[in-house]
Amino acid sequence: MKAGPTAWLLAGRWGALALLSLVFGTLLAALRLPAAPLLGPLGAAIVLAIRGGAVRIPRWTFLGAQGVVGVMIASYLSASIFHEMAASWPVFVAGTFSTLSAAALLGWLLTRSRLLPGTTAIWGSSPGAATVMTLMAESYGADMRLVAFMQYLRVACCAVIAAVVARVAGTPSAPLVMAQTLSWQGVLLALVIALAGSALGTRLRVPAGGLLVPMGIGMAARLGAHLPIEQPHLLLVAAYALVGWGIGMRFTPDVLAYAGRVFPRVLGSILALITVCGGFALVLARLAHVDLLTAYLATSPGGADSVSIIASTTKVDMPFVIAMQVARFFCVLVTGPALARFLSRRSSGGGQDGMWQKIHGKQPKG
Repeated sequence: MKAGPTAWLLAGRWGALALLSLVFGTLLAALRLPAAPLLGPLGAAIVLAIRGGAVRIPRWTFLGAQGVVGVMIASYLSASIFHEMAASWPVFVAGTFSTLSAAALLGWLLTRSRLLPGTTAIWGSSPGAATVMTLMAESYGADMRLVAFMQYLRVACCAVIAAVVARVAGTPSAPLVMAQTLSWQGVLLALVIALAGSALGTRLRVPAGGLLVPMGIGMAARLGAHLPIEQPHLLLVAAYALVGWGIGMRFTPDVLAYAGRVFPRVLGSILALITVCGGFALVLARLAHVDLLTAYLATSPGGADSVSIIASTTKVDMPFVIAMQVARFFCVLVTGPALARFLSRRSSGGGQDGMWQKIHGKQPKG
């Protein structure tokens, strides 16, 4: 007799989650925020979770969605990007190192403040791809919820400032082409790589393997075997929604209150990083002989995924922007875990905040 009401309640929660996700995502898209397909569902999941309306996101769907995102990142890559890097490697090395150094310093300072637990501040400040950094952070002992809070707050700030820079620089917008001509072979291959790769990465216990293994296989298929990898927009939207729900449903009222408490310090750190990167952009524009908006997007700490979307809607040197972002992304992938551990130790065990221990009842990993 109890199964009926429970089933109806669960269906109502799923319906509310879908409706809120659509409303939030549409509003954020109207504001031209690049991560709207993920941030809308993420916000909807947080609202329901803290109001006692959480639903369980099946683990296999969450991992499969990560696989789709990993394949999407692989689909951005082309041989021309690596040719661009090789042709101007001193510029790319300097640009990548400067942004990474600034982000690491600010992350370390946040860790020293002991407002954030363990390596959370380091991962939250890492200028890779926001979704990848959030998913990887959990594998290395950071708190995924607070990393997501930091990463997507930075994405929002970078998107707003990019729009302002475009207006000041007088750079016209380019229409975003939504129409797609897809081959069923390319779509099927992408789906197989996403699902099989995420399962393999999980089975092999690779950190963030649900995302990184499909990304690696996708890169090999695209760049090594020259196979087509294609994904319909609807699949990407669904994957982002699942990732957003999976992260958002982990929030609690205490964690949200904690995020609100550290918000001023985190926002200040983000604005400082964006300002420093803006200075790097001015230098890069002169050295690489590119326009200001191209240089800004190339050095922007918003992350490879969101910056790619912003760049696709403005008339900039797209290969240059993507090449710089991809170079930094791979540097973060390789150095991120070791750097997070090193800086966390150098901060004398940072993050031992009393409110955090009250929430969790124990010292966080990291």
